[in-house]
Amino acid sequence: MSGIMNMFVAGGRAAAALDVEYLVVAGGGGGATRFAGGGGAGGFRTGTLTALNISTNYPATVGGGGSGSSGSGNTNGNNGSDSVFSTITSTGGGGGGGTDSGTGSSGGSGGGGGRGGTVAPGGAGTSGQGNAGGASSGGASGGGGGAGTGAVGGDGTGAFGVGVGGSGGAGMASSITGSSVPYAGGGGGSVYNAGTAGAGGAGGGAAGLVTPQAGVTGNPATANTGGGGGGGGYQETSPNGLAGGNGGSGIVILKYPDTYTISNPGGGLTLSTATSGAYKVTSITAGTGNVSWS
Repeated sequence: MSGIMNMFVAGGRAAAALDVEYLVVAGGGGGATRFAGGGGAGGFRTGTLTALNISTNYPATVGGGGSGSSGSGNTNGNNGSDSVFSTITSTGGGGGGGTDSGTGSSGGSGGGGGRGGTVAPGGAGTSGQGNAGGASSGGASGGGGGAGTGAVGGDGTGAFGVGVGGSGGAGMASSITGSSVPYAGGGGGSVYNAGTAGAGGAGGGAAGLVTPQAGVTGNPATANTGGGGGGGGYQETSPNGLAGGNGGSGIVILKYPDTYTISNPGGGLTLSTATSGAYKVTSITAGTGNVSWS
């Protein structure tokens, strides 16, 4: 970003404006339960908003991760929540598909399909933000992997009892903080018995489970990455379904010239600011509120 201060005329007098580079990552989707699909990653958007007005409030929200589903296994994981900065909205990740051929939910990136009698497709991703989740393996035990913002989710494969869960799709790296950090990886699909669970995608996605593992719930995605939760557990005793992994919360990161100071009028946001060269970088890790500069 240029970091050049712009000038515009408001009410007959010159006023300062600035350009703000942003990374807006939504909350990831939760995994489903009982050898099912992994959660899709939260939407990932990055760019620069130009000529923002000094002393004007701009909305900001950090989306929470979707919770994993539980119970009999016929319910998809919950979608993650949207993240927002000003006019930019990233869409929450899609929940993983439940067992019995549950199609993965659509979102920023789509959740993986649930294992069942027929192939269940993954959910669709949002254009410019993510990808489609992987399909389950029909009649076998491999749940599909949730998609990441950098790659589609892997398909579940294999025969019943020795299936392979789809891997979560890889996320994308951002260097807005001064270091390259991956975000928005998909969650891996889970499998039954002697199979191989899907790995989580780079960028906070969680791995699926090999089940049964009595009392074990799905692996949660990493907080503030927008990663998808891993496909959840199954046990021979009631209740058969154990919760899928929770999706990771999102994050909003803002980079702007170090001659400006950010504030949170009215509160509601959890934020911290560091310096990177001639810029300040503010990471917002939770909450809903407004930001302003002076």
